[in-house]
Amino acid sequence: MKAIIDHIKSIEHGFKHIIDAGDAILKDGTQNHLDLAISFLDDDSYQVRMLATYLLGQLSTAESKALTLLETKVASDPNWRVQEMLAKSFDHYCSVMGYQQSLPKIQTLLSDPNPNVKRAVIEGLRIWTGRPYFKDNPTVAIELISSHKSDESEYLRKSVGNALRDISKKYPVEIDEELSTWDMSDKNTIYTYKLVRK
Repeated sequence: MKAIIDHIKSIEHGFKHIIDAGDAILKDGTQNHLDLAISFLDDDSYQVRMLATYLLGQLSTAESKALTLLETKVASDPNWRVQEMLAKSFDHYCSVMGYQQSLPKIQTLLSDPNPNVKRAVIEGLRIWTGRPYFKDNPTVAIELISSHKSDESEYLRKSVGNALRDISKKYPVEIDEELSTWDMSDKNTIYTYKLVRK
């Protein structure tokens, strides 16, 4: 275990080495993976906290405590790389559970008071219309994402704008229809609008 931790700490950028380390740990049936992930959450190294997040994401479909930790403790982590891993973890959860079946959970997460949670969902499912269910229901994706166009968090609005711009490449008419309903007197909405039209 020490060798795995030392290895990931030695690499500053990227996700593959974290995922490889997580997969190696998950193959070891002698470990309590949930307890191990929890023990990694308070590590000083963001790489170890990324590993914890990856493990929790993999465990989240079977362990409700893992999903709760992602929504709470991990979502409060100040490191942007940990937040990127959180986004991947939420997408993994939805992929395994089924995107349509995950709709209630997606809606709950998008109502979370923490903008990091909402941002992780919007970022994690990009490109939304490349995912099952949303591929056939692009307006559902557009509505879910657009509901945060005027959020106070610029970090979140940036993800909203980028996600809608992604979708506009295949569904320009649907995006135009959505944008035509926006209140352009709101400065936060204007910020998001410019990103979509970029």
